[in-house]
Amino acid sequence: MKAVIAEDDFRIADIHEKYLSTFDEIDVVGKALNGEQTLELIKIKQPDLLILDVFFPDMMGTDLLPLIRNDFPKVDIIMITAATDKEFIEAALNYGVIHYLIKPVNRGRFDEVISEYIKRHAILMSNQEINQTYVDLLFGKNFDQKMKKNSGLPKGIDEITLEKVQSVLLTKRMGLSAEEVAKEIGASRITARRYLEYLSSINEAKAEVVYGIVGRPERKYYPV
Repeated sequence: MKAVIAEDDFRIADIHEKYLSTFDEIDVVGKALNGEQTLELIKIKQPDLLILDVFFPDMMGTDLLPLIRNDFPKVDIIMITAATDKEFIEAALNYGVIHYLIKPVNRGRFDEVISEYIKRHAILMSNQEINQTYVDLLFGKNFDQKMKKNSGLPKGIDEITLEKVQSVLLTKRMGLSAEEVAKEIGASRITARRYLEYLSSINEAKAEVVYGIVGRPERKYYPV
């Protein structure tokens, strides 16, 4: 997925780019310092995701929202800003902004929001049968259940890494070994196997033994 960062402080933009670079699924294709540059960059790069601030030298980020929605309706927008006025939050909701983060943003919260975005995108792009469960996942109606599940995560399983492993399985849609998943998330094979086995134990992944060319058995994991 292609991402554009619209932030008038180049130092903060660089931090956001650094954070996003840890996700293999996302490629930052450009950064804009004002509203005019933002519109031009979206037109040229056609990104999937826009990280958008509110305060720019030439216009407000909230004033950009109707322009973006009119000309680029498929761009997903996450706003990251110090603006806490209710009118800005209402504008974000009215124009379909998928998340609103208030600066300074905690790294863990940033990763959680991006992981959830990647997971939703993977679900939307999948060939999964469209039913109520599918729709609930896309619209975040499973958040309460998710919070209950995460509050009881066993020792050695953290929420952000778990989301990354789930996203890899959903995006690839094919059987992956622990070693292959480890490469995707930048972790050790042992760590990847621990998370994959946990997902299998809660029926969010299934494992099968596959025999290679030389007859060596290998455990492959598939999304459920």
